[in-house]
Amino acid sequence: METYKWSTMSGKLKGIPALNTNTLSNKFCISQSNKGVDNSICTYCYSVEMLETFRKNCVNRFEKNSVYLSSRVHEFDYLPKAVGVIARFNGHGELINKTHLENIFRICENQPNTIFALWTKKIGIVQSTIKNGRKKPINLILVYSNEYIDNIIEEPPKFFDKVFNNVSKDTDKINCRKDCIECMLCYSKNKTNIIIERVK
Repeated sequence: METYKWSTMSGKLKGIPALNTNTLSNKFCISQSNKGVDNSICTYCYSVEMLETFRKNCVNRFEKNSVYLSSRVHEFDYLPKAVGVIARFNGHGELINKTHLENIFRICENQPNTIFALWTKKIGIVQSTIKNGRKKPINLILVYSNEYIDNIIEEPPKFFDKVFNNVSKDTDKINCRKDCIECMLCYSKNKTNIIIERVK
């Protein structure tokens, strides 16, 4: 798998490579977007909007990533390598299954000098994998993506490093205001484990 499978992101993620998967075929993402819950951040999903409109050209590539990462565990030589010292998993998409997570862990272990971050709402996959003896790579930052707007979670779930919250109005608690490459709160081992952003 070549490095071109990593995407060059735009917007606030500009400058951070991401290994993306296809939101439009992810059963979890589909179910969340169809719930119709007023305060669910999934109703504001930028990925669905982009992949259905001006980023349609990315869908095929992201789908190939989805299949590759979730179908079987790959040897280190066949895992995609990130270019740079920081990288993100699923700037588009979500964890698909335990195989997907295992491949993410192996990508991290294959590049010990790169800091990786994974945002996910699928706590169960992460917690059951680690409880069953799979050690989390030390260069992976696990970020729980809180589904509900204006419901600030102030403690990351077990095995997670940080929790990312969204609020609908400005507040002095907001600490996510810059582009990621300028801020780095989510991509650094630091004391800040509660991230709060206003919904865009």
